[in-house]
Amino acid sequence: MNQMTMLPIRATLRLQFHKGFTLDDAVPLVPYFARLGISHVYASPLLSARAGSMHGYDVVDPTTVNPELGGEAALRRLVNALRGHNMGLILDIVSNHMAVGGSDNPWWLDLLEWGRLSPYGEFFDIQWHSSDPLMEGQLLLPFLGSDYGVALQDGTLPLRFDARHGAFHVEHYEHHFPICPSDYGDLLRVDTSLPADQAEQLKALADRFSALSYQTDAHSLAIALKEELRTLASEPAMLAAIEQQLSAFDSKTTSGFQRLHNLLERQSYRLASWRTAADDINWRRFFDINELGGLRVERPAVFEATHAKIFQLVADGLIDGLRIDHIDGLADPRGYCRKLRRRVDRLLPGRHLPIYVEKILGEGEHLHRDWSVDGTTGYEFMNQLSLLQHDPQGEQTLGELWQRHSERPADFRQETQLSRQQILNGSLAGDFESVAQALLQVARDDLMTRDLTLGAIRRALQALIVHFPVYRTYISPLGRSAEDERFFQQAMDGARQTLGEADWPVLDCLAGWLGGEPWRKCPPGRQRKRLKHACVRFQQLTSPAAAKAVEDTAFYRSAVLLSRNDVGFSTEQFSAPPAEFHQACMDRLATFPDNLLATATHDHKRGEDSRGRLAVLSERSAWYADQIGLWRALARPLRNDDQVPSAGDELIVYQALLGSWPLELKADDQPALEAYAQRLWQWQQKALREAKLQSSWSAPNDAYEQAMQAFIHDLLLKPEGELLRSALGKAAQAIAVPGALNGLAQTLLRMTVPGVPDLYQGNDFWDFSLVDPDNRRAVDYASRQQALQSHADLPDLLANWRDGRIKQALIARTLNLRAEHAELFRRGTYQALEITGSHAHRVLGFVRELEGTRVIVVVPIRCAPLLENSAVPQVSAPQWGDTRIHLPFVSADENLKGLFSGTAVTKNRELLISSALGDFPVNLFIQTTDT
Repeated sequence: MNQMTMLPIRATLRLQFHKGFTLDDAVPLVPYFARLGISHVYASPLLSARAGSMHGYDVVDPTTVNPELGGEAALRRLVNALRGHNMGLILDIVSNHMAVGGSDNPWWLDLLEWGRLSPYGEFFDIQWHSSDPLMEGQLLLPFLGSDYGVALQDGTLPLRFDARHGAFHVEHYEHHFPICPSDYGDLLRVDTSLPADQAEQLKALADRFSALSYQTDAHSLAIALKEELRTLASEPAMLAAIEQQLSAFDSKTTSGFQRLHNLLERQSYRLASWRTAADDINWRRFFDINELGGLRVERPAVFEATHAKIFQLVADGLIDGLRIDHIDGLADPRGYCRKLRRRVDRLLPGRHLPIYVEKILGEGEHLHRDWSVDGTTGYEFMNQLSLLQHDPQGEQTLGELWQRHSERPADFRQETQLSRQQILNGSLAGDFESVAQALLQVARDDLMTRDLTLGAIRRALQALIVHFPVYRTYISPLGRSAEDERFFQQAMDGARQTLGEADWPVLDCLAGWLGGEPWRKCPPGRQRKRLKHACVRFQQLTSPAAAKAVEDTAFYRSAVLLSRNDVGFSTEQFSAPPAEFHQACMDRLATFPDNLLATATHDHKRGEDSRGRLAVLSERSAWYADQIGLWRALARPLRNDDQVPSAGDELIVYQALLGSWPLELKADDQPALEAYAQRLWQWQQKALREAKLQSSWSAPNDAYEQAMQAFIHDLLLKPEGELLRSALGKAAQAIAVPGALNGLAQTLLRMTVPGVPDLYQGNDFWDFSLVDPDNRRAVDYASRQQALQSHADLPDLLANWRDGRIKQALIARTLNLRAEHAELFRRGTYQALEITGSHAHRVLGFVRELEGTRVIVVVPIRCAPLLENSAVPQVSAPQWGDTRIHLPFVSADENLKGLFSGTAVTKNRELLISSALGDFPVNLFIQTTDT
């Protein structure tokens, strides 16, 4: 395929590919995306994933393009279609982990078969040396649905022979556990019922398999032996004899139980119940997911093997940008990114291929500029926009309301600390213990610290992680950087307040070991290696601890206001003044001008317009507090028990309903209500289990979950829920108009501030989705294509704003204008504009300028009080009164052309907001010096 000149990324569209939406399904949509103003499709992972994967992050074969998506041929067809519209493709890649378990990952299966003799023995992040004698040299496989002994006794671990491949394995439902070929000899010594020549053949082959146990090239020799076995097994009599031999390993018999157990004990793995993973796991996972095993991509062989197909696609001109998933899971993110940059630069001499990293930035944290990447995927921008749209005056009322009803802390930081403690003592207990043990080894290497006990190290380590303000540090051979030091000291201060004074010296030792003292000061050898290992393990623990505690626990426990609970948000902060938003935009332009700007992702907890609607509650907090009392009273007929739902869960349900209530939902539309109830219950069950208060994934509380399901069902579908249903519906409609204005404002800001706007699939219309899988539902592209072709006029778009076409029109107009002035939006300066007048605090304005061309952007913020009686998401011109924006760069009187057909007139270098926003709820104006 011919390589096109790599165009700057102007606007991206994220697509989630799976077997229900393949690469070929996207091809006919390319013209629509082009008309919308998109320059690059931003694809979910495309390498071969586990069958039926809906997201692609569970890769089983990184050497091929997923056949379920159409394979490489379909990828080439999509890229050809994109090239035909002068568009490109950004690919999401998974460097941190692969799917494990099951029977479909050849690298993993080879590892299980051969252990450390496998060429993949060092690919996965495994700790082969264990302080537990039962685990020494073995890999814990926590995939059994019951305890190991019970599984043997029940016969759910049958020994199988795969005649197609000449191989033996133990099976447990979808999982295959290969038997090492050096043990095949015992399995092939069958009785003498076979003809003499066949019996001799089989015995000779069995002896050769047994000989593998002392041969250094056993792995390669076994390939030919398996092929011989496969050929022999093609004879029906031979196959029958082999399968008859397997009956001796029937674990439901006394002798078979012991024989199969002895065979499994000789393997490189130890089978165990899934419940053992939290405490005993001896390999790194993605967070706490047993089916995703961590890779050691810092090793050159692993890097090359996992990226070979990616590099081939880049060299072939199919890929125009890379997005790196979960960068903080890697041992050395900086080293990885710089290595990746060098490789793609060599593949594409004279061209720059953008690289983005999925990175959660904590409050006050910045992406490191020496990583050689182009920016993040934009979670921090979602947070900046959200802070802008929340009214600080609502914080106290909403916090007190939540605390009074739920009896849980309104301080989100306190909620996260409680969650971190639970996670470190629960699902990540094994990972925590491995870090504590690594630090104990470091302590024992020094006479001055060898008396430190494991218990003291555990206490200090847990306190440190519980108070960690960011996902991780990035310790180098030189130790912690100045930025890392700032965050580390915050954690130290918090830990000191938690620990007794007797443990403070231990905490100080941890501060020294974990980057306070450069490990290169240690003499080369085992001591330095152990210190570096402890640092890496610590950093690979703080990241999942933060993610599991914040994103997957506290977000589902705290509901001061759910619009402030989303991935990448500094939820401890409720709102921020416009000056902070302006500063963030200027900083981005100076450091990462091509950073992606997202307002929705495949990982978000609720849709971008749902968050915009819920933000209105910060402006109407007193009204909302009054409604809660009414709703709880109306809910009494729906409760069978005063304790179900809990007060906290009840308030969370109400906010979820307010944020996701469909704009066109009618009280008598039973099919629509049933579909909505199903979506809401799917969210509710996940929310309950993630919160880990009333239920959990590891121990579901069926009684409580069923009661909650009945509560939602009756609320939305039964006559006894009619009064509450009606009240909630009216409340949702009451905040829908200002919520929609928030949605339009964040849409325009995403497309005009410094950075690259990223549109999530389907969000060219309103997005009131809940957490995945709800936010990954099929998109109705036919209606969107028809809407864009209709060229509706402005009055029609405003009058029918509920159908979403108004948002699509705003996106298309702005992105196409951006295409006409690409460099202006890409590199133009950014300046906040002064706004005065009675509603100055309700307007945000700025100007972008490059080489004599300017774009002036004006959006309303926190305007719910001005829209209480409005049927459309637009503040009427008279309500703006004397509010005006100062334009120091225009002439005294000038006509400015707006985004749509209208013009606005400046007077004395001022632009009245009533004029600027007279035709459309938000606006931008292009001005050139020769006007």
